[in-house]
Amino acid sequence: MATPEQIRELTEKMTEERDGLLALLGGIDEERAEERPPEGDGEDGWSVKEQLSHLASMETSYRAWVQRALVEDNPDLRGTTADPTAYSLEQAHDATVSQHSDELKRLRAETLEIIAGIAPDDFERTATQQMFGELTVMQWLRSYYRHDRMHHAQIEGRSSDYQPRFLSGDEPDQRRRG
Repeated sequence: MATPEQIRELTEKMTEERDGLLALLGGIDEERAEERPPEGDGEDGWSVKEQLSHLASMETSYRAWVQRALVEDNPDLRGTTADPTAYSLEQAHDATVSQHSDELKRLRAETLEIIAGIAPDDFERTATQQMFGELTVMQWLRSYYRHDRMHHAQIEGRSSDYQPRFLSGDEPDQRRRG
């Protein structure tokens, strides 16, 4: 069972990491936000706007996974449908940095609202996903702010102190580039 302190810490970190990312975006102009690192491969080759679209998409994916875990016993998450986001990865450059920021704010507010309704015992429920294995609801939710932190570092051009742990050991190349 999650303690009130653990839940508070979770929501604080989710808010802190997202706010830090959004503050960083305030100093990035539209031209810079569409530049792709020429040496980058996979996610490392994404523009800032593509990263923002990816963050929005993963916010809704993680949320769909958490919601399934809350109502099913350890569901296999393959085929789980997430809510659509305003700007897909392929449409990332069609939106302004401000529009991406607004989308990320809206999505995080929705996620925090869902967290507020989760019973402490339910943070221990599990779901299994092919890339990450079996995780608890709390672990899925912690993935949000760690994912934000990873892309924050990427936008700043530095290595992140967080790297996801994939079951295969290697990051799967599931990313599309617009």
